[in-house]
Formats: sequence, structure tokens, C-alpha cells
Amino acid sequence: MFSSPDEVLEEFAQVKFIVNRSVATAVFIAIKLQRPLLVEGPAGVGKTELARVLAQTTGSDLIRMQCYEGLDESKALYEWNYQKQLLRIYTDKSQNKNWEEIKHTVYSQEFLLERPLLKALMAQQRTVLLIDEVDKSDEEFESFLLEILSDYQISIPELSTITAVHPPMVVLTSNNFRDFGDALKRRCIHLYLDYPSYEQELEILNLKVPGIQQRLAEKIVAYIQAIRQLKLKKAPSIAETLNWAQALLELGEEDIDNDVIKDTAGVFLKYRGDIEQVTAQDAETLLK
Repeated sequence: MFSSPDEVLEEFAQVKFIVNRSVATAVFIAIKLQRPLLVEGPAGVGKTELARVLAQTTGSDLIRMQCYEGLDESKALYEWNYQKQLLRIYTDKSQNKNWEEIKHTVYSQEFLLERPLLKALMAQQRTVLLIDEVDKSDEEFESFLLEILSDYQISIPELSTITAVHPPMVVLTSNNFRDFGDALKRRCIHLYLDYPSYEQELEILNLKVPGIQQRLAEKIVAYIQAIRQLKLKKAPSIAETLNWAQALLELGEEDIDNDVIKDTAGVFLKYRGDIEQVTAQDAETLLK
């Protein structure tokens, strides 16, 4: 496990995930204090990737739970395998067993369908639990989640109270779809991931797209950084910067001009209104 924020920086850099020291410090503190890490920020800045990289660099299994409106305890924690239970009940009754004997059999771990939260609690090895886009879940689920994350344990009435042998490293991500309650925020270490600086994004581009000419890489990053200042429905993410760089490399382009941008804007912009707004502006003016 990491011994310092500097080691977090070094280990992340080795797998080509570039972060600044404040990010590395938040990750280090969350691990040392065994507190969930709540990562907020615009889409496409690497929130989900942070959890994947954390699992990779710590040699941990990654367990992911995708949140959505209407998500409830049964989908997040556990369910009983009712079909298998009914089959066992039918078999046991055919052997003249009474209900007291049967219920101890059917309500056992053999018939338990582990969902992500329970799977993370019951894991026999170190895990990273990614609770992705938690802001899309309901407030009731947020309260339930807070209870689980407070003690890393859950009570299953038919079995017992299950406490994590190895408390998972928990990463919650949010695109700011809604605000969270103070209770959840108090429980977590907060980290806001924003778009990277020019220097940081250029470093990422050079790492992820080897072989690109430096002059072209610098212009790509400068242009993307400039259009992020516009009022777009969806600003280009880091992934879209990389996609555009790879596309220009495949096309054999060595420079950026208005024609190139009109031809390839659909690679880094996802809405018609954004494309029209950006392509209506002179590239050289934006690059100044």
C-alpha cells in the first residue's frame, strides 16, 4: 500500500494516469483513514478511471456498482435465489422434512445472490468498491448507503450480521446531477476533479498518443482548452482530446485549421449546437 502521496503520484504515473499532488494526497488520506473518497467533477475528467487505477496499483479487485434512479437495496446489496430455494423446498418436502429443518437450509449462503455492496463486504481479499454516479440514485438510497459505509457491515435477518474482513477502499463518483446530504459529505474525503491544466493535458496526450508531433499536440491541447471556455452543452473531455489526436494522426494531419476542425469536430463535440458554435469561430483566433 502507498506510504506517501508522492508514492501515489509515482505509481499512478507508471500506469499513465497523471494527477496532481492534491489528488494524490486525497487518495492517500482516504486509504489511511479508511474513509470513502467522494470524487465530483464534470464528465470525462477521469473519476471512474481513478478507481480503476487505484485497484490496479494496489493489486486489488475492482467491484463496480452503477447507480441509477430507482436503485434499491436488493439490487445493490443482495437477493435470495427464489427459484433455487423453491427447488430445494420441493426436494426436502419430498423427503418428509419439516419447515424448521427446511428453512435453515434454504436461508443459507448457498442461496444468496451477492450484489456489489455485499460482494465487497464479503471479499476475502482487498477490493476497491466503485459506486459510480451516486448522484443519480435517490435520497433514500443515499441514506441506506451511508449506513453501510459507516461501519462496513450489514445485517441479513435470515443469516447474521456480516462485517467486512477487509474494509473496501470506496470511491464514489458524481457528475453533480444533484446535491448530497451533509451526512454523506461528512463521512467522505472530498475530491473535486476538474479539467487538467494545459501542461498536464499535454503530458497526458504525449503519453497516450505516442508518435504525435509535438507542435500538433500543443495546438490540439491549446484549442481544446480554449473551447472549454465557451458555453457548450458538453465541453470536450480528456478522452475526447485523445480521440481527436488519434483521429488527426490517422488522417495524416500536421496542423489545425478551420477546414480540419469542420471535418473532425464530431470527434470531440457531441451536440449539433456545440459543433455549430465552435466551427463558426476562427481557429487561429481561439488559439491566440
